[in-house]
Amino acid sequence: MTIQPPTDAELAAIADLAARATSGPWHVRHLDDEDAMSLVAVSTEPDTGLGERWPDFDHATMIAAALVQQPRYVDIADERWDVNAAFIAAARTAVPRLVAEITRLRNLLDDTPNHNS
Repeated sequence: MTIQPPTDAELAAIADLAARATSGPWHVRHLDDEDAMSLVAVSTEPDTGLGERWPDFDHATMIAAALVQQPRYVDIADERWDVNAAFIAAARTAVPRLVAEITRLRNLLDDTPNHNS
């Protein structure tokens, strides 16, 4: 499968989606559920390093979960919870930056004499 570059409309839709999402930055949190089983989440608050156990953390700051073991309903088979959470958290700031850079480069090309689109 060949990956096609995004169209201007697709870039605009991605930028709009990023603008409407919860503001960043986002952080990976390593917590525990009520049974003291690992919980890996993406949060608006940085990790404290204390591995807080539910309910001793604010659920209202959680963006997404990469691992919830009890009850077991978020537990990807490849066990890449930490990497997946890091990717989601990084995307919050990376995606708008990448869209801006693609737009900037396209504008430079558009301003180049004899540029064939």
